Amino acid sequence: MCGAKSNRLIGKEFIYRRLVRTQRLAPSPRGAALGYYTDDGELVYAGRVGTGMPVKVLADLRRRFDPIARHTSPLSVRPPRSTRFGSPLILSRVHWVEPQLVAEITYLTWTADNLLRHTVFVGLREDKPAMDVRREVTRAT
Repeated sequence: MCGAKSNRLIGKEFIYRRLVRTQRLAPSPRGAALGYYTDDGELVYAGRVGTGMPVKVLADLRRRFDPIARHTSPLSVRPPRSTRFGSPLILSRVHWVEPQLVAEITYLTWTADNLLRHTVFVGLREDKPAMDVRREVTRAT
């Protein structure tokens, strides 16, 4: 989009990789990190999503996350701790999971630092394997 602004949200699927818990909703997650695979099989951080996730959805995600929990990040590269948008990522609050669940989200655009902006959770995709999730390449028209 190269600097062009758009009010249209783009629908796309991404892989859940972690959840963040807060005191307010504990022990439920507050949101989830998103990622996609490169053609080389690397799992890349794409940002976070929390909007569109009412308490009932968060509780369901917690139930799905618990059996696939892991102690270390599955990412090829550590996510940035801070960005221009949103709060800093506090790695000590991150509870990593195996990259198995695929979430459909909408988003406004990609930032200059390759993170999703204005993400909204739509639902889980049961029909698509996580390994098939790739970043779409936008071509100029």
